[in-house]
Amino acid sequence: MRDIKLITDNIKGFVSEKDIRFVYKPIKLINEALNKKECPGKDFVGWIDLPSKMPEKLIRDIEQTAKKVRANCDVFLNLGIGGSYLGARAAIEFLKPSFFNESKEEKPKIYFAGHNLSADYLKGLFRVLENKKIIVNVISKSGTTTETAVVFRIIKQYMEQRYGKKNTRNRIIATTDAQKGALKKFAEEEGYKTFVIPDDIGGRFSVLTPVGLLPIAVAGINIRELLKGARDFEKKCNSNSTRKNIAFRYAGIRHILYKQGKIIEMLSGFHPALQYIGEWCKQLYGESEGKSGKGIFPAYCAFTTDLHSLGQLIQEGKRNLFETFIVIDRSKAKFSVPKFKDDVDGLNYLAGRDIEFINKKAYEATAKAHYKGGVPNMTIVIPKRSAYALGQLFYFLEKTISIAGLLDGVNPFNQPGVEAYKKEMFKLLGKPSA
Repeated sequence: MRDIKLITDNIKGFVSEKDIRFVYKPIKLINEALNKKECPGKDFVGWIDLPSKMPEKLIRDIEQTAKKVRANCDVFLNLGIGGSYLGARAAIEFLKPSFFNESKEEKPKIYFAGHNLSADYLKGLFRVLENKKIIVNVISKSGTTTETAVVFRIIKQYMEQRYGKKNTRNRIIATTDAQKGALKKFAEEEGYKTFVIPDDIGGRFSVLTPVGLLPIAVAGINIRELLKGARDFEKKCNSNSTRKNIAFRYAGIRHILYKQGKIIEMLSGFHPALQYIGEWCKQLYGESEGKSGKGIFPAYCAFTTDLHSLGQLIQEGKRNLFETFIVIDRSKAKFSVPKFKDDVDGLNYLAGRDIEFINKKAYEATAKAHYKGGVPNMTIVIPKRSAYALGQLFYFLEKTISIAGLLDGVNPFNQPGVEAYKKEMFKLLGKPSA
């Protein structure tokens, strides 16, 4: 099996190998501190050895629960926000076929809620749920996260009205704290099946815990392959070998470009299946680096689509950005361009070419054009859409961004600024003691 790789040809003239070697020195020290769990935020670095220490008993429990869920529902409804849903959705969207929920053969259908406060969204969701057998998975460490908790109240009431209180307890799973919190209390009182969110892993690093693994397994994805990919990259990304550790290189180059005033990172994917990988990256990068007046702003572009919107700005706008392309080397499907006798659109020169070949050339042309336009760029190449490759990607990016945050002098494992909007919202809503 091939590994994901990092291509850095298009940084020449912006970052030299000498620059990179110089920044490797502090990166090695940071890496050692991370591996020893002796860094700022050390209480939340349980993810660092999670793939190799995942208990077999827990893996089996997740697999067995997922099997029961798949056999007993038409719809699996996942409630959560931020890290409580983005990782799972990223994996499912990446690994399942496009429009999988519209396929008659696909069971169960998987839907997400609790990540917004839209009444219209809920109304549409309830239409989908009509006459369907439902199992709900609610994810929240505290059980009081406003968006998820509000929606859970509505869904819980709906389930109890439909199935009765007694039967509902077998149709709700709670993924929450081991000992405390409102959701934990709900689960104990109602008798829900539970999974634990580890105390030493924050939400945006939780995709390889039951938070992500249960919905991924319910989708029919092999979580053992996912964990194997992460485990293999745990070894590579925790090594102090500058030659093998692409997390070192990615973190180092990002840091050097940031110091040059490149304060925006455009994460640009060339496949629709990467959309939620981009969303997951935005949370991972933004919450980890953005504090103390520091941080690179992460944005996601869906190419080639966004080349017809944001492409102009990237090509000729303010030169305060760099770009990281994410590409899939091999697509699963094949479609060749047909030849038309009249050639009205002038595309017969592409006749017989596979559409993925054209897509690849579009990526190569974009990387070249943006580089010539003053945008340094790198490329993360994913060999194919497999659980193994995705496990590698998840771990690689978690390690990279942790190093990057520490290199910038911030604690990458907290998010104190997230509370600001909540405090203001609670005041406006009249919450007692707010």
